[in-house]
Amino acid sequence: MARASGITSERAGRHVEQPSGYRAFIPAPLPPDPSVHLEGELLDLLSRADRALGRLDGSVAALPNPDLFVFMYVRKEAVLSSQIEGTQSSLQDLLNAEASVLATKDRPRDVDEVINYVHAMNYGLTRLESLPVSVRLIREIHAELLRGVRGGNLTPGDLRQTQNWIGPCGCTLKEATFVPPPHDELPRVLGELETFLHGKAAGVPLLVKVGLAHAQFETIHPFLDGNGRIGRLLITFLLTEHGALHRPLLYLSHYFKHRRQQYYEELQRVRDEGTWESWLGFFLEGVLEVSGEATEMARSIIALRETHRELVTASLGMVAGNGLKVLESLYDSPIISVKHAQDTIGTSYPAANDLIGKMVEIGILTEVTGNSRHRRFSYEPYVDLIVDGPRNPKGA
Repeated sequence: MARASGITSERAGRHVEQPSGYRAFIPAPLPPDPSVHLEGELLDLLSRADRALGRLDGSVAALPNPDLFVFMYVRKEAVLSSQIEGTQSSLQDLLNAEASVLATKDRPRDVDEVINYVHAMNYGLTRLESLPVSVRLIREIHAELLRGVRGGNLTPGDLRQTQNWIGPCGCTLKEATFVPPPHDELPRVLGELETFLHGKAAGVPLLVKVGLAHAQFETIHPFLDGNGRIGRLLITFLLTEHGALHRPLLYLSHYFKHRRQQYYEELQRVRDEGTWESWLGFFLEGVLEVSGEATEMARSIIALRETHRELVTASLGMVAGNGLKVLESLYDSPIISVKHAQDTIGTSYPAANDLIGKMVEIGILTEVTGNSRHRRFSYEPYVDLIVDGPRNPKGA
């Protein structure tokens, strides 16, 4: 995207020499000065991203139980966002951990980081009911994110009191690719960001505001660990707070992960050259792409549900009613036990066990532990759809 006229290299801030000899970046307050040039290709992209976000919100509202879709989508985001930071755990690992498929000692060590991400996200969404997106909320979410996991010794919930930096593994502060503002600047620059978030910035559309805020947060890098995950959560929290989404369903981690190098380069160009328009073009492309994918996912879930409702009704005879109750519960907890099914349908354990066996026979459930006792059963077609996307969902 072409560089707008009148842009200077200090539009986003300045690299300032520090007493010990390194240069740190001090961000300028938002919105940018001169203001963002919303015209031509960028304006068209903003309009398309807005429409895609609206379609997503409408598609999810049409789901029989939208909150069940949110349940799984949040978990997929937790996995992807954590993988950007180096975790190896998969969505299946997360679901297995939540369903106690494996003993704690046998599950991947970093799955607890993904579980914390889910907790932090849900905590933040609950807090949004009484607290706006703010430095206070960000610190509370950070405390939840790092509680008891890798990075938990790096002052969860507290702004850093030392200098951090970004660069190749093993590089020194003077060799860093990017050095965020010194810790004594954090109260001021975070205060300026909060003022921008709460203020009525004239002529700044919501998606532009969110894109600017995300980049600014990543530049400030206020914590010793977890900045990337918090910055990605910030996008969803802001859209939810402002009513652009009635449920938290726009997650850009998949987009950022597959374009990681471009993502970092766009952010660094903003700092070095003030190219806010180029960054916003990249960001809005992500909103457009991810909104479309999530909309198609919602439609595919509706189709999968109807296919399996018909299968249960046609195959299970007298117990089809109970089968439909269990099927519906699988969209909330896609890995279940016989006891869970028993509690869901309110019948005897042998009857629930027989029903689960029938649902295995017709391909809806798969036993995943290999045990004769304490068995767990997975709704594989649904999990596969969430993991692989809607193009070729298995079982549909």
